Amino acid sequence: MSHFTNANAVRPSRRTRPAARQRLLCAAMVLLAAAGLSACGDKEKKPGQALVNVNGEEITVLQLNEELQRSGASATQQEAASKQLLESLIDRQLLQIEAGREKLDRDPKVMQAIERAKALIVAQAYLQKRIGTVARPTKEEVEAYFAKNPTFFANRKMFGMQQVVFSGKEANEGFKGAVDGFKSLDEAAAWLDAHKVQFSRGQLARSTADLPPEMSSKLLAMPKGQLFLVREGERTIVSVISEVKDAPVALDQARAQIEQFLQNQKMKVATDAELARLRAAAKIEYLNKALAKTEPAAAAPAAAKPAASTGDANERGVAGLK
Repeated sequence: MSHFTNANAVRPSRRTRPAARQRLLCAAMVLLAAAGLSACGDKEKKPGQALVNVNGEEITVLQLNEELQRSGASATQQEAASKQLLESLIDRQLLQIEAGREKLDRDPKVMQAIERAKALIVAQAYLQKRIGTVARPTKEEVEAYFAKNPTFFANRKMFGMQQVVFSGKEANEGFKGAVDGFKSLDEAAAWLDAHKVQFSRGQLARSTADLPPEMSSKLLAMPKGQLFLVREGERTIVSVISEVKDAPVALDQARAQIEQFLQNQKMKVATDAELARLRAAAKIEYLNKALAKTEPAAAAPAAAKPAASTGDANERGVAGLK
């Protein structure tokens, strides 16, 4: 998907009571995993002191403590959270029992989903044991990252954009031949109207922190009012920058975000190193050669070439704004 697609969330038209909604979502999300981790109808006694008996199936203190730990509730919230989570566990148990009666735990798709969930859980447990918790970034590391990325923070800019969006292979081809003559977004919209092509208009904002640095540089260098295209299959987005304004972020504002980013980066490096070690020691044979991983061919570096005209920029989608 393009970086310029409007990602504003759609608000629900009706409100749902928070407690009921959370219980329903919790029960639905964990149903498959619960079905796999304890077989329906299994009367084996669960470890831990029983809190509730649901049609002969116990819900224990250990289960509730696990849910509490995952919820991240603070000490002052634990009493209220415990009651709410216990109700969610009851809902989950009821759904699990009914699923067992209908033998849904034996459905091939459900069994496959359960096996996938188990594999992910076990793999994550191994990484946690092997790698542990990576060291938090130091103050110096955070400050160095802040200083090396001024376009994300100290020199951050905000782009206001107006857009016309349409789709269709034939419309794309015709538009491609006419776009060189357009001097504004209104002219592009008028062409689409005249050719009975359905389109929508909108506006959005993106910052230099949201975009790759090379893309931000191209947008900052564009003449005011210049059109540019982003193509997504048969969908075309015609945009123009309506304003560019300063939107700096101070180090204190960005510190927590930078720390999390750097810690995630350290975890990825450690995970990649462990996977490389395991792959080097393993014997991996691809039985379907067509699916075997191939190393990407080295691409010759392309020299950056500024757009000679508005038409040239539109033709190339501003040298690949995707």
